[in-house]
Amino acid sequence: MKPIKLNIKTKNESYPILIGTNIISKISNFFSDNSINFNQCLLVIDKKVPKKFISKINNSFKRKNIHKYYFNANEVNKNQKSVNKILNFLLKKNFSREDCLISVGGGITGDITGFAASLFKRGLQFINVPTTLLSQVDSSIGGKTGVNTRYGKNLIGSFYQPKLVISDIDFLKTLSTRELVCGYGEILKHSLISDRKFFNFLNKNVLNVLELKSPFIEKAIFQSCKIKKTIVEKDEKEKNIRKILNFGHTFAHAYEASLGYSKKLNHGEAVILGIITALKFSLKNNLIEKKQFNLIINHCNDIKLPTNIKKYFSIKDLNKILSFMMKDKKNNSKKIKLILLKNIGYTISNTQYNKNIIKLFLKKELVN
Repeated sequence: MKPIKLNIKTKNESYPILIGTNIISKISNFFSDNSINFNQCLLVIDKKVPKKFISKINNSFKRKNIHKYYFNANEVNKNQKSVNKILNFLLKKNFSREDCLISVGGGITGDITGFAASLFKRGLQFINVPTTLLSQVDSSIGGKTGVNTRYGKNLIGSFYQPKLVISDIDFLKTLSTRELVCGYGEILKHSLISDRKFFNFLNKNVLNVLELKSPFIEKAIFQSCKIKKTIVEKDEKEKNIRKILNFGHTFAHAYEASLGYSKKLNHGEAVILGIITALKFSLKNNLIEKKQFNLIINHCNDIKLPTNIKKYFSIKDLNKILSFMMKDKKNNSKKIKLILLKNIGYTISNTQYNKNIIKLFLKKELVN
């Protein structure tokens, strides 16, 4: 069965996203189909990826000169030091700009590898093989790369588009329910910011999606990618409309950073929590109707998504959360920028709020 194909066309790059089952075993064919050639290649592999998938990649390339670099993918290791290790490997092996880097892992691995690719000799070929639901529907699309610092999440990075994205659903069968739920948070976000019809599909079929049943999981991934494709093609460098993809993320990134990127709250869970917080803030400011709000909240509660920040934080964390929100890369003044929701499918962007207004809101959330 042929993979589903979605073409991304930005100002700087055009590339396909391929979505299907057991397509990783044909990776060399997809390279040939898209005129991707190399003398040597480095696979940057998340250590959690089962070895059978790496064997399939190896077997597909046969006698090609393939190197492997295993990476312990977590938010703490998503830093400049990890990027430098990859760069040093490329330098040591004398890679050229015509050679390539392949990321095999989730969003963290993709961000690190893509950033290294953008820096090495000012850019070598980058191919993304996302292995988590979260990365297949979000981070592998659009060319954002970057690392964390002690000042906040993704504050150092670049825009660098891949040459090819291969999303094999077989990878998802190895994930925990927790990991699948994390990816579902981004799928839900895409429906909320852009497509009421897609939200209705999810509201009806969410269990089929989370159980990876066909054709529901394929449609969820494809529609999610299609929404992000449309936005990225209009605004590659996040100057205007692409900002709506940050719905919930200003809160989410602050939550992650406040916990020191611990396993207590992973990125996907933080995004879900951030979306819920942004929804509550939208309701408080009379931007969204109560009926719409309840529809979304009930959907999240039905599948037990994380919705209560008191499970992770107490009032003593308030100033730390606000401090990270103030450092968010979207801000350009002393106020905090938020993307909020007016209706399912319609956002309100570029809203700015005084720190004290958000502080009072979060204080009530943490106390009540």
